[in-house]
Amino acid sequence: MSAQDQYYDLQQSYGRCLIRKGFIERFYEIFMASHPDVAPMFARTDFQKQRLALRRGISVAIFYAAGSAVVKRTSEQMADVHARAGRTPVRPELYPYWIDSLLRAVREFDEQADEALLARWRQAMQAVTGMFGARY
Repeated sequence: MSAQDQYYDLQQSYGRCLIRKGFIERFYEIFMASHPDVAPMFARTDFQKQRLALRRGISVAIFYAAGSAVVKRTSEQMADVHARAGRTPVRPELYPYWIDSLLRAVREFDEQADEALLARWRQAMQAVTGMFGARY
């Protein structure tokens, strides 16, 4: 597998986002405002835990998109949490809002994010949300 397929560029971009304080919080601000159905889903959320879960989840998503077998089970477990019968169901039609919100946050926090990098972010996150949607 080539380095291009491993999404090293996304790992680097994500690192640049996390170095600057407030990335995950900013993502949630954008995401909550992106669709009227999103904020109510977080009504009883412990955001300290949620931010940690998302921080890890994005890393897992990048590795999943790269085809890493190591994170396959973790990714499927995350999908099952968000499935119709899961602890926190998420309708598949909301995933594009999640991706768009993430890309807006990346654009704000990664000074090296250009259109090509953002397109790769979209491609990688669509691989993951596609699997989530299929398991819904």
